[in-house]
Amino acid sequence: MLSRKILAAAIAGSFIAPTMVAADPIDFDFYGSLRLQFEAVNPDEASSYTGFRDAYSRIGFNANAPIADGVNGFAQLELPLDLANGAVQDPYDNAEDIRIAKIGVNTDFGTLIYGQDWMPYYNAIAFPVDMFSTYYSGFATFTSFRLSDSVIYYSPDFNGLSFGASYSNNWNRAGDDRYQLTTSYRMGDTVISAGLDDRNDASGRFWGLSVMHTMGDLYIGAKIELVDNDDEGGFFEDGDLAMNLFASYTVGKNTFKGMIADVDSFVGTTFHLGVDHDFSDRLTMFAEYYYEDEEGNGAIPTLKARDGAPLGDAYGGGGTAFAFGARYSF
Repeated sequence: MLSRKILAAAIAGSFIAPTMVAADPIDFDFYGSLRLQFEAVNPDEASSYTGFRDAYSRIGFNANAPIADGVNGFAQLELPLDLANGAVQDPYDNAEDIRIAKIGVNTDFGTLIYGQDWMPYYNAIAFPVDMFSTYYSGFATFTSFRLSDSVIYYSPDFNGLSFGASYSNNWNRAGDDRYQLTTSYRMGDTVISAGLDDRNDASGRFWGLSVMHTMGDLYIGAKIELVDNDDEGGFFEDGDLAMNLFASYTVGKNTFKGMIADVDSFVGTTFHLGVDHDFSDRLTMFAEYYYEDEEGNGAIPTLKARDGAPLGDAYGGGGTAFAFGARYSF
């Protein structure tokens, strides 16, 4: 089994041999996105504070190379940058120093990926409501965003119908395997998706259903997730639900966003409001308000970023946050 760091080191070298034989040059695309916010936070279980926090900055590269007729190879390496702490780490999980490290092929029969990447269940179920710009985006779901040591497959589009599947080896400390299956159907400006995230542990399975709909400058996304296991009274209890309704409206260079969600056993009831202003294709300013009412688990940190600790040590649950900042992409 390749570790994440071995895979990341191998990605750059994976295209050296093809350069000697490929008729077409390899296409490299280096990119980055610097995202920093200033926030005023009022946790329910700690004193209020102000300070800077990273909003998921990243830097990386994509590489693409033709392998054969109808077959294209690709690789991607993406690292997290925690600007508030001056470190290569995820601002939520300080132990994560790689966001994406994958290799794969695109063919007429679909896309096959190995490594660490955005997972099919997240893409189909959670992504439709994960549209905010601050650090507080993306918490109102049960699933994981990215998993290492994963084999992922996406089918071609069959007249609007498509499928996704994945297998993740030793995804947690207990060494459990994990499986995901998704299906999506596009009808004009509407996409309906269903998914299964089988964690193969005490958390059981997550069943999800989502819808995305665009009407000109108006976008609406919604999802519902259900926990299916034999656990009663614990975290991820059988029958727990995660329900989200998101809407955004774009007027000129401004995009106004709003979401209401209720996530059992995690962030509870949340209200999220925001506005993005695009100064240019590269620079966006944003401001958001976030509220959650759950006690014990949640997104609101009890400490400012520079005083924080590893995952779980600085998170209580419940409270409010107001953040404004900027995102510069290149």
